[in-house]
Amino acid sequence: MGSSAPQSHASMLATVTTDLDKIAPRFELQPEQIEILKSPAEFYETLKDKISKAKSRVYLSTLYIGKTEHELISTIRDSLQRNPNLKVSFLTDALRGTRETPHASCASLLAPLIAEFGSRVEVRMFHTPNLTGLRKKVVPKRLNEGWGLQHMKLYGVDDEVIMSGANLSTDYFTNRQDRYHLFKDARLTEYFSKIHAGICDLSFDVQPADIPAGYTMSWPSSNPSPSPLSSPPEFKKSASKHLSHLLTPTKSPSPVAGGSNTTVYPVMSLVPLLNTSTELPALTTILTSLAKPPLHPSTWTFTAGYFNMTPAFRRMLLATRPASGTVLTAHPFANGFYGSKGVSGMLPHAYTHLSKMFLRKVKYEGLSDSIQLKEWQRGKINEKGGWTYHAKGLWVAFPPSSSASDMDKPEDPSLTVVGSSNYTKRSYELDLEANVVIATSDVGLRRKLGEEVKWLGEYANKVDESEFERPERKVSIGVRLSMWLVRVLGGAL
Repeated sequence: MGSSAPQSHASMLATVTTDLDKIAPRFELQPEQIEILKSPAEFYETLKDKISKAKSRVYLSTLYIGKTEHELISTIRDSLQRNPNLKVSFLTDALRGTRETPHASCASLLAPLIAEFGSRVEVRMFHTPNLTGLRKKVVPKRLNEGWGLQHMKLYGVDDEVIMSGANLSTDYFTNRQDRYHLFKDARLTEYFSKIHAGICDLSFDVQPADIPAGYTMSWPSSNPSPSPLSSPPEFKKSASKHLSHLLTPTKSPSPVAGGSNTTVYPVMSLVPLLNTSTELPALTTILTSLAKPPLHPSTWTFTAGYFNMTPAFRRMLLATRPASGTVLTAHPFANGFYGSKGVSGMLPHAYTHLSKMFLRKVKYEGLSDSIQLKEWQRGKINEKGGWTYHAKGLWVAFPPSSSASDMDKPEDPSLTVVGSSNYTKRSYELDLEANVVIATSDVGLRRKLGEEVKWLGEYANKVDESEFERPERKVSIGVRLSMWLVRVLGGAL
C-alpha cells in the first residue's frame, strides 16, 4: 500500500509511467506539440491544410475513404502535382474498401491517383486472416467486418500526425463527433509511419484497371508473407516476425533536451497479426493503478460511441471505485447504424441492452452514487441537423495533489487515451487498433483535456435504469438472439 498523504501530480504520474515504460515506446514531448481539435469541420480543414502543404510524405491509415470524397482526393492530387518529391500512401481495410464493387468504392476512388502518379502513390488494403474459405462465402458483406478490420486511424503529413477515431468520409467531416489530437513531433510521426508501412507490407496492393470495378487487387510477391486468404497460419507467423519489434519499449527514443512533463506512449492492438498487443496491457496498468493509493480515488470519464466494453475491462473500471466516474455513449438516435437495413439496424438496440446491463452491474457493485451513464444526442440521425457520436477514450484526473493551486484544477485530467479502439472484444481480438496514452503534469495541457471532456459532454444527458424500461427502449428477443449468433460464429460487435 502506498502512502495516503497527498503527492504532486508528477509523482502520481510516475506511478503509472514507470510501468508504461516497460510496455510501450516512450516519447517525451513539449505540451505545445499537442493540439486538440474540436469539431469534424476543424478536423477536415486541418487535414486538407496539412496535405496541401506536404513536402515529402502523406500516409493515411483508415478503415475506409468515402467513395464520394472527391474534394479530399483533389487536395491530394493538387499537392502531388505541386511537389514532385511528395509520396502518398493509403492503407484501408479490404472488406470495407471494396464492399460496393463493381459500383463506386473506396478502391475505385483511389486507383486513378496511381494511374496519374505511378509509384509515388501506394494503395494497400488489409484483409483479416480470420475470414476465409466457407465463412467468407456465407457471411453477408454488411456483416463481414465483424470478423476483423484494419481499424487504425493514422493521418501523417511530413513530421506531424493526427490520431483519431474518425474515418475519412463526409459524415466524419461534418456531423459525426469524434476526437482528434494533432502531434507535432517528427519522432512520433516517424514511429507511426513505420507501423503504417509494416501493415502495408502485409496487405493487398490495388492497381488501376480498365474493367467495370476500376481496379484490381493482388498479393505482391514482394510481401514478406503469404496471403492471409491462402495460408492464415503462415501469414500470422510471418507478420509477427515483421512487426513485433515495433511494439517493444526498447525502441524508445532518447529523452528531449531539458526534459519534459508530458509523455506519449503509442499503444497498439495488432492481435490478428501478433500474439501480444500493448493496448490492453497499458489499459490494465492504468486501471489497476487507479484502484489503489496514491491514485485512489481518482475521477474519470470513459467514452465509446459503440458501448460494448469487454467484461474484463468493465470489472477493472468498476474496481477503481472512483470519486466520480462518467461513462459517455451514443443515444440510439446518435448511433451510426440507426435506421440501417437488415441486421446492422439492430445494433443500436444491442448497445441499449449492453448499457442497461452496465447500469445493473454498477448498482450491484454499490457504485450508483459515484458512477453515472450519459447518452449523447444532438438531433436525430437521418434528419436535418442530426449528428452521430463516434468518440472514444479515457480521461483520468488524479486526487488533489500537494502542489494544487487555483490554476491547477483537480478535475483537469493528467492522463488520457485517444485513438481508434472501442475497448471491445473486436478491439482486442479481431481488429488492428492504434492509440496513444498521454501522461502530463502540465497545467495548460491538463486544462485543454478538461475542456475536451466538457465539450464532448455538452449534448449528453444522464440516464438511469428507468430509461430502459420505456416501451421504445425495450430490446426484442430478436436483437438478443442476433447478438448471440454473432458470438457463436466467432465474430463480435
